[in-house]
Amino acid sequence: MIAAEEAVRDAEASALFGGLEGLRGLLLAVSGGSDSTALLVLAARWAKQLQRPPGLIAVTVDHGLRPEAAREAAAVKRLARKLGVPHRTVRWRGRKPKTALQEAARNARYRLLAEEAMRAGYEHIVTAHTLDDQAETVVFRLARGSGLTGLGAMAHASVIPAAGRTTLFVVRPLLGVSKARLVATLRAGGIAHSEDPSNHDPRFARTRLRTLMPDLASEGLDAPNLARLAMRLRRAEATVEFAVAAARAALTPGPWLERGPVVFDSAQFDGLPAEVGLRLLGRAIAHAGDEGPVELGKLEQLYSALHNARAPMRRTLAGALITLSADSLTIERAPARRKSTIRKAGKSRFTK
Repeated sequence: MIAAEEAVRDAEASALFGGLEGLRGLLLAVSGGSDSTALLVLAARWAKQLQRPPGLIAVTVDHGLRPEAAREAAAVKRLARKLGVPHRTVRWRGRKPKTALQEAARNARYRLLAEEAMRAGYEHIVTAHTLDDQAETVVFRLARGSGLTGLGAMAHASVIPAAGRTTLFVVRPLLGVSKARLVATLRAGGIAHSEDPSNHDPRFARTRLRTLMPDLASEGLDAPNLARLAMRLRRAEATVEFAVAAARAALTPGPWLERGPVVFDSAQFDGLPAEVGLRLLGRAIAHAGDEGPVELGKLEQLYSALHNARAPMRRTLAGALITLSADSLTIERAPARRKSTIRKAGKSRFTK
């Protein structure tokens, strides 16, 4: 059994990065904190053991939020040079939002990393998310009322949207490794790392939730158990997605027309398991509407209204018009609102 604070050995690192050997290159997201610094060190050691390793590039994103960030990026560059890994620093420029700053910074970070990956001709971005991050994500999303998909937290690898036709993947090889073991790995090698003070800033929800983790662990909700829960939920998620795909094929054979309409037999739709029907409805609304994915809470309200309806009804949601009749459920693009009607009535024709 591996001790809680045992350094990650080279043989274990080979297993963690297993499956990435044949790739053209890996872009390593390295902020300079303990987790990402350990990622850089372990990836460099792993690559040196291979006869034909993939190319490695370490990229540090300077969000322009702290004066220390430039110095931390320079420290990462020095370490990367020592390890024989090319390094780049990219900056998040422009005005920063006053609200939801962490979310905006995260989106900017992935956008900048994606741009660097495409510039290098790489398709894989490697991040240093740990077992602790996975556990915190489960608790964070539970507090936010996430459904099955959200509570599955982070996968070992996932696709991210990127400009152009390039498909980019985020790979998280350290997702099963605790932060304590990564710190021990750096300590064993005499390698310094930085500490972002925002990780301890109580203004951020994730920081406040992080302070609860020791108490949760004392009741059995420690990082390994929370990560195991996420893994089981992802397994259940895959089963539900399989059922949704089967239901779509059964109720609407063939591809959906661009921008809709999507028409279901109302009796068949009503007979679907609730989670399957809910997701199928959400897919149809996102397809026919013009406002993207539907907020789960609003989708649940609409689904409940449709399921309990005793008479024909019409609703709009996310730019889609949903019409329930005795025989069919139709989802199509909602008509454009007429400004004169809105000014006169103070609301749209159909309830949201």
